[in-house]
Amino acid sequence: MPRFAANLSFLFQEVPFLERFALASAAGFTGVEYLFPYEYPAGDLAGLLKRNNLENVLFNLGQGNWSAGERGIACIPRREAEFRSNIAQAIAYAQALGVSRLHAMAGVVPAGVDRSAARATYVDNLRYGAGQCAASGITLLIEAINKTDIPGFFINYQHEAYEICQQVAAPNLKMQMDLYHMQMMEGNLASKLRQYAPLCGHVQIAGVPGRHEPDKCEMNYPYLFDLLDELGYTGWVGCEYRPAGATTEGLGWFKAAMRGE
Repeated sequence: MPRFAANLSFLFQEVPFLERFALASAAGFTGVEYLFPYEYPAGDLAGLLKRNNLENVLFNLGQGNWSAGERGIACIPRREAEFRSNIAQAIAYAQALGVSRLHAMAGVVPAGVDRSAARATYVDNLRYGAGQCAASGITLLIEAINKTDIPGFFINYQHEAYEICQQVAAPNLKMQMDLYHMQMMEGNLASKLRQYAPLCGHVQIAGVPGRHEPDKCEMNYPYLFDLLDELGYTGWVGCEYRPAGATTEGLGWFKAAMRGE
C-alpha cells in the first residue's frame, strides 16, 4: 500500500495552518505536503515536523503573484531572474525541512506570448533548476494541470510533461502525476501510470467530480493503489483534495487503505 501524505493546504482547514501538523499526525498520517512554506520561518516548521513525527515530502517553488492569478512563472519570458531566486529560496527551505521533492508550476502563458517562446523559457528554467536541485539531492517535479481549474496553464496532458522531461534530459526532473487532473483531462489512468512509471516522481489524488475525497467518485482508487504497488512505486501519494465536510469525518477511505482493505 502506498504511503499517504496529507496536503495541509487542502486538509484540516478547520484550524490555522500551523495547527494542521498535529491533526495530520493524530489522524495517522506520517507525511505532509503543502503549497508554500515561505510565510513561516523554516525553523518553526522543522520543529512542528519533529514534534509530530512527520516527514515533509513536497512543497512548491514560489509562484509569482498568486493573489493576482499567477500560477507559476517557469514558462514566462523575462522572469528568469525571479525563477532563479525562487529556486534558491526553495532549496534553502528544503534543506532545513528535509524535503527531497520540489514542484515547479509551469504557469499561465501571458497574453501575447508565443507558446514556442514560453516552451523555450520553460525548458531553460527547468535545466537550471534541476541542476541546482541535483547538487542538494533534490528531485524537481513538473505537473500537467487541467484546463478547468487553471485556464491557460502551459501543460495539461501527461504526454506534454513527459516530452518536456525528455527535452530537458535531467535525471532528477520527474513528472508529478496528479490523478485528479489526469482524470479531468484524459482519463485512462491505469495505462498512463504504466506508461510513465519510469518518470513518475510523485502522485497526488482527489475525486472526480468535485475534487473531494477519493472514495466517493468515478475513479476506482483501491485498484489504482494496488497498481502503484504492482508498478513498484515507492514514493508518496499526496492527498490534495477538498474535504466535503470535516476532514476527519471523510477519512474512512484512508483508514480502510491503512488496513489493506
